[in-house]
Amino acid sequence: MSNINLTLHVWRQDNINSNGAFKTYKANDISTHMSFLEMLDVVNEYLLANNEEPIAFEHDCREGICGSCGMVINGRPHGLLKGTTVCQLHMRFFKDGEEIWIEPWRASAFPVIKDLVVDRSAFDRIIAAGGYVSVDTGSAPEASVIPISKPIADIAFEAAACIGCGACVAACKNASAMLFVSAKVSHLSLLPQGQPERLSRVTSMVAQMDAEGFGACTNTGACEAECPKEISLTNIARMNRDFISAQFAPQQYDK
Repeated sequence: MSNINLTLHVWRQDNINSNGAFKTYKANDISTHMSFLEMLDVVNEYLLANNEEPIAFEHDCREGICGSCGMVINGRPHGLLKGTTVCQLHMRFFKDGEEIWIEPWRASAFPVIKDLVVDRSAFDRIIAAGGYVSVDTGSAPEASVIPISKPIADIAFEAAACIGCGACVAACKNASAMLFVSAKVSHLSLLPQGQPERLSRVTSMVAQMDAEGFGACTNTGACEAECPKEISLTNIARMNRDFISAQFAPQQYDK
């Protein structure tokens, strides 16, 4: 087992109304077998032992599934590895003596609550605006009742893999949420169950995205490059086609 010593520059901010700044900490004798979050746990144990305020950061599953552990590491959302969340980033990818800069997502729609924790409830409101399928209550139908081709099922599943972490917003120079919204729109619009509300869904979710203050998409591709689930930009193109179609067929809206 090899250990390394690091210098951390961590964004510290008391609350949403206060000004923040970077503060420097030493992280010594860190095992390279640790995950990045485990390293922060060790640093927090040291801070608590010295009666200092621990670094606030989000986490839950620590398995790359929940999307809660987002932070910018050395200028890149989720760190240096492609297709990896912070909780799955291990310290063996850092060098002994390295300086690491750690900061929260930077977007006006994601206000900083404390340190590395941001308010991502804007995503929840976008989902509430239309990211669902309305069905009659009752027993669930058999899975084979509505046939879905394997290619379409695969594309829908790939879009549904989005974990809503917000890395796409943090990576985008415009703080756009188009990749997130398009993934949520696509995985429903591709399936038969999502067709009745297809047009109203895209219109409502895009309107809510704009209302939340996210920026416009300029197709730089940074969102796809930094997405831990490698969601494709083709979802944005699909959503744009649906959105344009909705503008020319408002009479088809179900609500």
